[in-house]
Amino acid sequence: MGTGRLEAFSDGVIAIIITIMVLEMKVPHSDSLVSLLPILPVFISYVLSFVNVAIYWNNHHHIIQAAETINAPVMWANIHLLFWISLFPFVTGWMGENHFATWPVVLYGVVSFMAGVAYYILAKCLIKLHGKRSTLVAALGRDKKGKISVIIYASGILLSFVHPWLGLAMYFAVATMWFIPDPRIESKLVEKEAIQKQENG
Repeated sequence: MGTGRLEAFSDGVIAIIITIMVLEMKVPHSDSLVSLLPILPVFISYVLSFVNVAIYWNNHHHIIQAAETINAPVMWANIHLLFWISLFPFVTGWMGENHFATWPVVLYGVVSFMAGVAYYILAKCLIKLHGKRSTLVAALGRDKKGKISVIIYASGILLSFVHPWLGLAMYFAVATMWFIPDPRIESKLVEKEAIQKQENG
């Protein structure tokens, strides 16, 4: 099966998720800058979640572009990933509205942790389908960044019980770590295209 429908569906779901998140920021009835202060926690939560969702979209795009085909396990793994990403609007709103209280921050970490696990499962399903010598395997390598992210999220969940801002700091650390694009997949795709041009030329 081709990857077109899976990528198009995923792009549509992610676009809707981002739209729902921004609707959580209610417009103040006053025209003063002071009236923006009550929604500042919601805005901070939105920024964190927007970056996280954008990171998933970016990496999802690259990993699917590197794939040549998909099968049923890949499709279900992709749905599993989208399920956890779709919970970001809820945990974002709950965390922001409650000014980063303990349990909202913990739940945000749990959703982030599970999304990271779901992305790892998707990558493993694609690797299993394409084989150990595929472009995808060469691009992903051992995926140390993904494994470290899950560990940091787990640490953030535990630290949230000590103080919510410690957990929040861990979540921002993961977002910062992924904000710089990973060039491995893109470089491998460029190499693959160059080889194909040589073979066809």
